[in-house]
Amino acid sequence: MIGVHRLEGFYWVATTGGYARAARAFPYPISQPGVHQQVKKLEEELGLSLFENAGKDNLLLTSAGKRLFEFIQPFYSALPGVVRSLGADDLRGELRIGAPSMYLHNLLPTWLRRIQEASPDIRVVAEETPWGEVERLIRGDFDLLVDYLPEIPDRLAAVQVASLQPLLVVSSKDPRATRPDLTPQAMKDETFVAYLPGHLRDLQDQGLQQLAIEPPHIVTASTAQAISGFVAAGLGYSLLGGLSSMERFTEGVSVHPIREPEVRYPVWAVWRKDAAPNPMRDIALATAP
Repeated sequence: MIGVHRLEGFYWVATTGGYARAARAFPYPISQPGVHQQVKKLEEELGLSLFENAGKDNLLLTSAGKRLFEFIQPFYSALPGVVRSLGADDLRGELRIGAPSMYLHNLLPTWLRRIQEASPDIRVVAEETPWGEVERLIRGDFDLLVDYLPEIPDRLAAVQVASLQPLLVVSSKDPRATRPDLTPQAMKDETFVAYLPGHLRDLQDQGLQQLAIEPPHIVTASTAQAISGFVAAGLGYSLLGGLSSMERFTEGVSVHPIREPEVRYPVWAVWRKDAAPNPMRDIALATAP
């Protein structure tokens, strides 16, 4: 028999890919050597290596480790939700929602008000996340993730709660900024301010391709706020997604909806199909926009 408590150390190392990150991710205080000892004791009891080194504090699962992780992962990832749902029939408890900044500011406030009106005892914890933070949802850090996702993984369920529309963003100081019919083609010879590589950059590249625009120069930034700041400073123009044509990014930019081609990108509320029953999540979905 193996020490079942040692499986927890193995789970967190497998989830995070390293002993130091596992110690930080643990739901209670534990040292890095403590996590390391749990895993080593487990390997001794099994007589197998569960990890192989792929660099400094970067561990990969062996074939045996993968089989063990596939077995225990559903239990440990669902456990926080089960604990929160115990005694939750009266809808008292905590609902955790992750979302990028745009949705926290422009989508969640009215939605959270509806949740509170439907069940005042629900305590909502909303956390700003990077775009596409699916792994933390799968790990059980959130009950719901609100985000644009190009594809919904098989193990997740989703309902659409909003749509993004593409917007042309130019500096307010540009003489063309006041034109109501301004199109991206009018800016094609200017520098383009793009996201760093990732699925948001892929969307921008697809948009430029649809518009038959090949920017002569590209400047990159990591967030919509940074991009709009670069645009406001006169470094170029950009294509950004907004929940409406009235989207406000930062002072000093002019926003123009792109009407041709007409494209919309779905924003989803996403949760794990194998998550424990959660009446609070059900209330949130029932009141979703």
